[in-house]
Amino acid sequence: MHFIDTHTHLFSSRFENDRHQVVQKAIELGVNKMLLPNINSETVKAMHQLCQDFPQHCFPMMGLHPCDVKDDYEQELKIVKSHLNKGNFIAVGEIGIDLYWDKSTLDIQKKAFRQQLIWAKEYDLPVAIHVRKSFEAIFEVVEEVNDQNLRGVFHCFTGTKEQGQKAIDMGFMLGIGGVVTFKNSGLDKTLKELRIDKILLETDSPYLAPTPHRGQRNESSYITLIAQKLAEIYGLKIEEVAKVTTQNAKTLFKL
Repeated sequence: MHFIDTHTHLFSSRFENDRHQVVQKAIELGVNKMLLPNINSETVKAMHQLCQDFPQHCFPMMGLHPCDVKDDYEQELKIVKSHLNKGNFIAVGEIGIDLYWDKSTLDIQKKAFRQQLIWAKEYDLPVAIHVRKSFEAIFEVVEEVNDQNLRGVFHCFTGTKEQGQKAIDMGFMLGIGGVVTFKNSGLDKTLKELRIDKILLETDSPYLAPTPHRGQRNESSYITLIAQKLAEIYGLKIEEVAKVTTQNAKTLFKL
């Protein structure tokens, strides 16, 4: 069985003391590819280092996270663009809009998101979209620039059936992580109404660890717990979930 963790921040300082062991453990459990979304200009070096340490298993994305869209966002975007020019990224991410922490930056978050979507089309790369309390704003910006050249994933999807279907209809996949294992998330009921051939597995490590590790540091090896939950939801064997979601990830990210 092979899995792909399509969204994991293993370069985070939370893995400072055991980063290589965590990656090795994931590989041993069949998570043979881990996709690393960037946060800001300060995380690029650590992300690249991990990809150099595990060139067959860790793959970088390039983008500016919406929570890091501040007054200096134009300078940060210039750095993103300079890295994209050098190539060797599998996606533009993590990008999007977050209205959970700070609504006051909505205008500049939209500008940064729109610009990075345009670059994704320019470089023929998929996007990893962060959506938190912001589906309406996300859909509005995506609709402005959407065409057959835009593709990607709504990372950490926790929306309604209607929002999920709208994302799929716009040509996107849905990234499903640890939240699906939370007792009262309701995500299991939503997913029953949506097709598994549009689902990707992800952990968002070190955040959102699945049950029974909820509240602890998340890691890529826990992808198997998310896959097991999806197997229950769709009435499939875990091997089938692994096969379908791995193929989805290979197709989207051209792995």
